[in-house]
Amino acid sequence: MGATGILAADFLQDSQSRSRRGVVRGMHGRASPGEAKLVRCAHGAIYDVLVDIRRESPTFGRKQAFRLDDVDFAHLYVPPGFLHGFQALTESADVCYRIDREHDPTADIAVAHDDPRLAISWPLPVSLISERDAAAGSWTALLERL
Repeated sequence: MGATGILAADFLQDSQSRSRRGVVRGMHGRASPGEAKLVRCAHGAIYDVLVDIRRESPTFGRKQAFRLDDVDFAHLYVPPGFLHGFQALTESADVCYRIDREHDPTADIAVAHDDPRLAISWPLPVSLISERDAAAGSWTALLERL
């Protein structure tokens, strides 16, 4: 981290998503070497969750949650080697991502948002999951792939 508190990263792609209240997106990641993301909620509010999938890490398998919203406009840095997902808490939530790699669908990895091993307590009932996220594998299947 530099003196300004900004991480030195070369972001190559900017993406944005819009979700309705209760929608869950995730849990997504990228196979080694992973990818870094800088995430912020530009409109509305989200419950954002990270899970460490770095096998050599002392925090392997642990999760941490954050609230991001359009009041304080905090940014969340997602380092390589983490799963990432969120739930929209407001009627509409716009999430902006800066990503340090071009998207490569062959490197995508995912774990189901409701996998018992992750035990994520989403704050709202889940109202919608994409087909891609509904087809996500289990924590056990991810471990076999890592």
